[in-house]
Parts: sequence; structure tokens; C-alpha cells
Amino acid sequence: MLLINLIQEDFSNYRKPSLFLGFPKCSGKCNKLAGQIVCQNQELQKSKKIEISIQEIIDLYLNNSITKAIICGGLEPLDTPEELIDLIESFRYFTDDDIVIYTGYTEKEVKNMLIYGHLLQYPNIIIKYGRFIPNQNSHYDKVLGVNLASDNQYARIITDFKIINKIIERESSYYNPNKLIV
Repeated sequence: MLLINLIQEDFSNYRKPSLFLGFPKCSGKCNKLAGQIVCQNQELQKSKKIEISIQEIIDLYLNNSITKAIICGGLEPLDTPEELIDLIESFRYFTDDDIVIYTGYTEKEVKNMLIYGHLLQYPNIIIKYGRFIPNQNSHYDKVLGVNLASDNQYARIITDFKIINKIIERESSYYNPNKLIV
């Protein structure tokens, strides 16, 4: 797997100490939208690529008693969907800890991507949505527990199986198995 950044103990992008993985590709959507170079990660594009296996990433994570989540960040993790799914799939064999995906895509764009259906299969997936837009106010995001750079950016837990199971249990309690009484 290719990365442009790997931080073994990141404390600035999520409320839990995390292993941060910088994905190496981006379509440049923030710059295109702004009509100028506004990318916060512009310098990362010049970074030397790091070749590391998914198993090495998992070992780094599991052997670190401090980290409690993995962050997939930028450039743009969703622009390399196969690698992202392979990582998540492999990671889930070992733990259900949080996986946070920082994307510059909007929620609507992500929901229209093929990868979104794959992400819904796994517990504890959090997505930070929204392009960086310069000259906006930063704000505190309750889900991530950190400040985000633009007003349009926010995070959502897209899969929380504890909540889903409670909803299923609640709805099934309303089910009447007696077909004669409807």
C-alpha cells in the first residue's frame, strides 16, 4: 500500500489517539471548486511515497497501547477506494475500533460512490465530509472532538451497529406475530 504520511500517534485529528494514514492521491476537487490553489495538503503532494503492507499497518496499530482509532486522511482516501476497502476489511479481522475517513467530498457525493455501500458493512466508520473553503470560520465538531477548518465540514458516524441493533430490537417489539389480529 502506498501512503504519503504515517503518524503512529496522532492527537490532533480525532478525539481519541490515532494512527494517521495519509493516502497519496487526490482529484484536486477543492482547487477546482475555488478556481485557485487552496488545498490544505498541497505540500503533502510533493512528499515521498511510503510503501507499507496492510499487515505492517495493522501490526503498528495493534502493538501500540496508546492508539484507539485509525484515521485515513489526505490527500483523499476515497480516490483510492480499493486500497481503503482492503485496509478496512483487514483491520476488521482484528478489532472494531473506530476508523475515521477524512474526505473533501460532500455527503451526497460519497453516498453516490460505489465505495459507500462497502463502508456500510463495517462497524464504527466515521466520515468527515466537505471540501476546504478558504476564509471560513473554523468550528468544533462534536463527533470528531476537534476543530474543522471550514463551516461546511462535519463528521457523521455512518455505521454504529449498537444503535442499529437497538433500532431493530425496538421495531421488532412492535411486530405482532398473530396473523389473525392485525
